[in-house]
Amino acid sequence: MRYHAPLREAVDPAVFGRQPLAAWHDYAGLLQGAEWPSIEALNNRISGDVTQRFVAQTPDLLADGLHYEQRIAERGEIATRAGNWHDLLNALVWLRHPALKLALNQRQMAEIARVGSKQRSRAQYAMTHFDEGGVIVEVRDPALLALWDAHDWHGLFWRRRQAWLDGSIRLELFGHALLELALNPDKLLVGKALVFASRRAAGTAQMSVLCAEAIASGRLLHDPLELRPLPLSGLPGWRADNEDESFHRSTICYQPRRAGREYPPAILLPHA
Repeated sequence: MRYHAPLREAVDPAVFGRQPLAAWHDYAGLLQGAEWPSIEALNNRISGDVTQRFVAQTPDLLADGLHYEQRIAERGEIATRAGNWHDLLNALVWLRHPALKLALNQRQMAEIARVGSKQRSRAQYAMTHFDEGGVIVEVRDPALLALWDAHDWHGLFWRRRQAWLDGSIRLELFGHALLELALNPDKLLVGKALVFASRRAAGTAQMSVLCAEAIASGRLLHDPLELRPLPLSGLPGWRADNEDESFHRSTICYQPRRAGREYPPAILLPHA
């Protein structure tokens, strides 16, 4: 069933104080105001070294016949629908992670040139899945990765709960569709993760840049199966009910690993 985001006036303000939306408090004026932000307001938040701009998605704009990705690559125009949560949250990700968004756009354009605009390759599906539901995860303790490999969710989110609080494993949410789902506090969130291994913590900005470089170089995202499912609703502080062990034994977002399912190894960060 297709997800329909709540009306702006119907969103419970409390969701903006909980993860994952709490991490986007720098954009509170765009998210929580009574009125939808204008295209100009979004463009005013773009950093000076970024040349792309948001433009209103209108019938006149779409009459150019260009693919969404092509319009970004050739004109620097990010088509954005007015009064639309999905597009507003996509815009916020562009504001925070422009290099990563551009890396995806460059790879998408390369795939369009290779297979044409009427077909979609496995790489395009992988990039779209990451764009919509992506999470960048840094793991500093290999034992945590072993639990994740086995889909031992009780171990990863309950027995090793402290690891999510002390920096042994941490994440940066990238997918704007996940942010849109989070507008409904009842939704159980599951991200699609790219995993990096290190011995000492990298900053959020550094993680985003390193991930962008790996995608742009073609090292990542050739197949959707590269992406690991990560049930974000199990994270400390993301839901009140996950403070009880019973959540981690019975929640439906914790799925067993399919027979034969294997995950690629974590990418070793250059500073590790």
